Amino acid sequence: QVQLVESGGGLVQAGGSLTLSCVGPRRTFSTYGMGWFRQAPAQKEREFVASINWTGEEINYEDAVKDRFIISRDNAKNTVYLQMNKLKPEDTATYYCAAQRGPGGEVAGFYDYWGQGTQVTVSS
Repeated sequence: QVQLVESGGGLVQAGGSLTLSCVGPRRTFSTYGMGWFRQAPAQKEREFVASINWTGEEINYEDAVKDRFIISRDNAKNTVYLQMNKLKPEDTATYYCAAQRGPGGEVAGFYDYWGQGTQVTVSS
């Protein structure tokens, strides 16, 4: 079983910034495509936020975050990051890190492993 551990969530005012981290398995982390998803209380399904392939060369964002969030990874530290800038109240959600035995992408169902989630709350 692959364990993913997120951290970095919290309460922030609108316009502020947070950086989420997700630590994965040391030996195999560099072979996984990684993604960030989020789920607000009213949502039935997790929403795609961003993904990055194993080399970091292929990155995708959901349109609503494209100009505000930055996904990156450091394979030497087996960690993927989500830098969130200019946060809005509608960004409030539980954020999940996910790993895929493939290049990553926007479809939650294609990911093999999930973290436990970290809460992000943006106050207006």
